[in-house]
Amino acid sequence: MNGNIGKMTVEIDLEKNATYVVRDGELTVVDTLPTGFGKQIITYQNGRWSHYDISYSKK
Repeated sequence: MNGNIGKMTVEIDLEKNATYVVRDGELTVVDTLPTGFGKQIITYQNGRWSHYDISYSKK
């Protein structure tokens, strides 16, 4: 992930499976699941994301 703060642009690798969240001009990569089964729940408050929860299952 490469960034240019002056232009507020970021280059991301589209070959990488990931979930991204932008808050106050900063890009954050949400942690990936340790297994192939699970949920990434992003919680918003007052129009901005406040936190995320990750849960997973082993099969």
